[in-house]
Amino acid sequence: MSDFKTGTAEARFADIIWDREPITSGQLAKIGAEEFNWKKSTSHTVLRRLCERGLFQNKEGTVTSLISREEYYARHSEQYVEDTFGGSLPAFLAAFGTRKRLSEQEIDELQKLIDSMRG
Repeated sequence: MSDFKTGTAEARFADIIWDREPITSGQLAKIGAEEFNWKKSTSHTVLRRLCERGLFQNKEGTVTSLISREEYYARHSEQYVEDTFGGSLPAFLAAFGTRKRLSEQEIDELQKLIDSMRG
């Protein structure tokens, strides 16, 4: 799962692809120049890396996703909890809760989520 790790710029570029797919690699190079001030070769390099990580495919110049944005962020979150908190979701929530007080609505939403996972 560690092959799904991306840098900030790569993650933003991936979001652009998810928002606009299917999209040509040429269009992505133009967007890379406009959004990030990248050269065409930089956009193609970032796209190649994202394809090598299994997020996207580039067939005949058309880029489409292999996994959804939601699946990517779910895997990325799982990996973060694994790497940082030894895989313990309660430890993650405890650490999160020490910096930010949860609202009653957030607590209710978490409780509903927990309840749905029990059955």
